[in-house]
Amino acid sequence: MNLENRQGIAVAGTVLVDKINEIAAYPQSGELTKILNLDKSVGGCVPNVAVDLKKISPELDISAIGKIGNDEEGKYVLEVMGQAGVDTSGMVISDMDRTSFTEVMSVINGQRTFFTYPGASADFGYADMKLEQMKSRILHLGYFLLLQKVDEGEGLEILKKATELGLKTSIDLVSENSDRYSIVLPCLPHTDYLIINEHEAGKLTNMEPTDENLEAITRKLMDLGVREKVIIHKPEYALCLSKEGLTMVGSYKLPKGYIKGTTGAGDAFCAGALIGIYHEWSDKEILEFASACAVMALGSADATSGLKTAEEVKSFCEQFDRIQVR
Repeated sequence: MNLENRQGIAVAGTVLVDKINEIAAYPQSGELTKILNLDKSVGGCVPNVAVDLKKISPELDISAIGKIGNDEEGKYVLEVMGQAGVDTSGMVISDMDRTSFTEVMSVINGQRTFFTYPGASADFGYADMKLEQMKSRILHLGYFLLLQKVDEGEGLEILKKATELGLKTSIDLVSENSDRYSIVLPCLPHTDYLIINEHEAGKLTNMEPTDENLEAITRKLMDLGVREKVIIHKPEYALCLSKEGLTMVGSYKLPKGYIKGTTGAGDAFCAGALIGIYHEWSDKEILEFASACAVMALGSADATSGLKTAEEVKSFCEQFDRIQVR
């Protein structure tokens, strides 16, 4: 199928549920603490990015591809994405394991501690993709370093096959303090769009992600094989390297008290970048819109409820000034 005949964006990879336990204080070993409030939300690349994309562009075909368990958490994930208008027909339901989840211990006005169960999502791989049946224009695969089969080589298979079938490919990672980033490097020559933060970029290139180094890091990632765009975002600014050259855009200056939570801000940036890429905007327009989407996520405690349509996002962010970059 030719690229011109493909429509929409498919998001594949990590799917989980965040179970949020609000506590007054984190207990010491052997101590007891009461859970004051219980909440839950979808998490992971697939629900976060897919729902954000659908909110930004309700008219665009957005499909979700991942693996969940045959349980209440799995039904919850399908319900949330379905209500947002995301096509969930590509979701695989496993009877072998539970839906992946993270128990979040959230201290009131304090830090969060995370306990994660890998679950069905860790078993997601090439056989779950049904690539030949896909009609999307872009396939976004994330998160590398959190998907066992993908990390062990099936991610490379997916990207190669997607390219062979005429899709554009995009990937992102999770941030971890490890030396495992090298497993992603063989995938870069089969990646059209790499969308990551500065920490991940530094780990991929074995370079310290300082402001002085980021331009060199971006160019090194392109030299390592990324085919069209390397996009790196950090709290103060974002940059993109492509055939247009290097583009930098400052983040918005947000008033004190605006930020309600940082959960999902990176996914919102990714969704905004994918929208700009899909519509063939300039690199400057892509970065400006992606950073605006991140602002919307920062204004909400959860990952997805802050996003609105593209016009609403742009209009809302007109009230803020940007950090000036060169």
